[in-house]
Amino acid sequence: MKNICKHITLSWIALVGSCCIAQTASLNGKVTDNGEPLPLASVFLKGTKIGTATDIDGLYELNNIQSGEYLLLVTSLGYRPYQTKINIGAGVNKTVNIKLQPSAQNLKETVVTGTLKPVSRLESPVPVEVYSPTFLKKNPTASVFDALQNVNGVRPQINCNVCNTGDIHINGLEGPYTLVLIDGMPIVSGLGTVYGLTGIPNSLIEQIEIVKGPASSLYGSEAVGGLINIITKNALSAPEFFADGFATGWGEYNLDVGSKLKIGRKTDLLLGVNYFNYDIPVDNNGDNFTDLTLQDRISIFQKWNFERSDNRLFSLAGRFFYEDRWGGEMQWTPEFRGGDKVYGESIYTRRWEVLGKYQLPLEEKLLLSFSYNDHSQNSVYGDTEYLADQRIGFAQLTWDKTVANHDLLFGSAVRYNFYDDNTPATTEADNIWIPSLFAQDEFSFAPKHSFLAGLRYDYDQRHGNILTPRAAYKWKISHNDIFRVNAGTGFRVVNLFTEDHAALTGSREVIVAEELKPERSINVNINYLKKIYSDNGTFIGLDASAFYTRFSNVILPDYETNPNQIIYDNLDGKSVSQGISANLDVAFPSSFKIMVGATWQDVSNTENGVTQQQILTESITATWNLSYTFRSLNLTADYTGNLYGPMRLPLLGELDPRREYSPTWSIQNIQFTYKGLNNFEVYGGIKNLLDWTPNRGNPFIIARANDPFDKEVTFDNNGNAVATPNNPYALTFDPAYVYGPNQGIRGFFGLRYTVF
Repeated sequence: MKNICKHITLSWIALVGSCCIAQTASLNGKVTDNGEPLPLASVFLKGTKIGTATDIDGLYELNNIQSGEYLLLVTSLGYRPYQTKINIGAGVNKTVNIKLQPSAQNLKETVVTGTLKPVSRLESPVPVEVYSPTFLKKNPTASVFDALQNVNGVRPQINCNVCNTGDIHINGLEGPYTLVLIDGMPIVSGLGTVYGLTGIPNSLIEQIEIVKGPASSLYGSEAVGGLINIITKNALSAPEFFADGFATGWGEYNLDVGSKLKIGRKTDLLLGVNYFNYDIPVDNNGDNFTDLTLQDRISIFQKWNFERSDNRLFSLAGRFFYEDRWGGEMQWTPEFRGGDKVYGESIYTRRWEVLGKYQLPLEEKLLLSFSYNDHSQNSVYGDTEYLADQRIGFAQLTWDKTVANHDLLFGSAVRYNFYDDNTPATTEADNIWIPSLFAQDEFSFAPKHSFLAGLRYDYDQRHGNILTPRAAYKWKISHNDIFRVNAGTGFRVVNLFTEDHAALTGSREVIVAEELKPERSINVNINYLKKIYSDNGTFIGLDASAFYTRFSNVILPDYETNPNQIIYDNLDGKSVSQGISANLDVAFPSSFKIMVGATWQDVSNTENGVTQQQILTESITATWNLSYTFRSLNLTADYTGNLYGPMRLPLLGELDPRREYSPTWSIQNIQFTYKGLNNFEVYGGIKNLLDWTPNRGNPFIIARANDPFDKEVTFDNNGNAVATPNNPYALTFDPAYVYGPNQGIRGFFGLRYTVF
């Protein structure tokens, strides 16, 4: 299977051919923005079912139009809607070219994450950041997990030097504080967090919405620090067919293929397949361990849209995911799996998901949402076996009601959590039902002022009643100036062994000091948006925020009290995340665009009067994207990058010679995209231009890489490693000292083919 898929990927990149059957049309034309073709603009005739989307060259065709007078409507995210009356004569082939004007920014985009209902981003009382597939293409990656490295205040954190699993940090908070949604459904959690952001074809993503700050009042546990909502395309906006394949100089191969199919008169099917393969062990840092985990992954995604009367919603989606990944000593092969002769970390993951939305056939707006996922993981970390199963079911009914100046939302949800593994800490499987009730009211008490209040009630049989209120105030100073204040609370129920890879690797013993209480948080966020349009057509956008979050009952892994243990306990004190963040967007008429973001943050834990920076949390971060299109050449250049400030790292003791703090480091990339061929894009470039890897300035990254089973380590009566001639630093094997990717500079080349 692996070789067949790899050859398909290589064949796609080397030789792409397609035969397109031209179709005659009664109405055609081109949609542009300042002379540039505008793809994926919606073009339709009002009052009919005749419509389409523009292709990659901005072209559209409408077929089989009866003679008469029509209203032609053209819309696109970030642009003012265009409409004009046209007369179509029988047998006439009419051409209408359209120029769209930018709207009051991409603030006009529709977002759903902040309030659980579709609203204009401009009108949302909750700040929501929106990222489109165009943003993802500026630095093409094999997964959404990797793509988020260029989002300000968001950092993909690799948690292990060997198996390279990871999570997403928002404003410095660890991955378990981030809730990942797909189409608004919380089906990604705990054991499956990293896999929920892997294997979704980027071409099937409509947009990614990010909320920074607690959202537990709407989404429950885990939405303590923020959430990421991946919204997939519907049949109207999806291309008829697409294929996107790329390869890198390290031997990575990625292929996305998808299509839109019409099943009968009232059903549309969206199908996508993602395949990724990397199977060439590389050890550039010379520690006899793989620098990059080898992976063989396939993901199949389907989304069904059913046409109903009165435009009521009914959609059903499903995804199957399978991955075989391993990392370890260069001599490792599958026959060493689970043994103590050659160290390797091997993970087999099988996961399937189903989710749907159904609007009830009533006059009131009642929406039933549901999801279910099954995640099975068969892993070995050296000679330690970790077998785990997790199942999450979710159902939610919401009632959206407007009364006078009140925009109301009422809802009831129930969540089913099942988790079991073979670790001593899990003496019996978790089998929990969590029912919930929530309500929110957005009240417009003045033309430019609105206030939102919300309250959620959850009952967890382990922890009893949990209330999470929130409030938001929005002042729309003008069409281009918005001021928001948000305050809320969050809670998180913890299962350690689905979330902390360090608890499963190395030689450390896991100690749970007491019965753990749920974590609670209180957050305040102030946000200001400013849009400036100059007379010469230059656009400037500023989005600035200040945030403060205080946690109680924080559960922290203590790596330092005993270097051979990881001790989990509720913090007897406080944990604070505070900082400021700003994004600046500038677009010049010349097609030169600048996106720059920066965040300063202070994430600390205070216990017994002592305050320390949280481990693996950067103090500053910056991201940028500089883009310029050479119109005469149909060529676009994108220069992207990020920068991370010092973070405290987990050392194994006072003799550990590795740096206690990381340096300031940066990953930078450049890409060139050629669009001079019909339906094709050719792209290529270089990733990690500076060839930066975390072994710079360190004697080693993985502790005791030469003795991963600690066979030559001497311990004292308390179980602590003792300094000896062959272990002068008194270390044990530990791969958790990781803060950046080990993958150095590499080139990449790819092809995209799209038919709308």
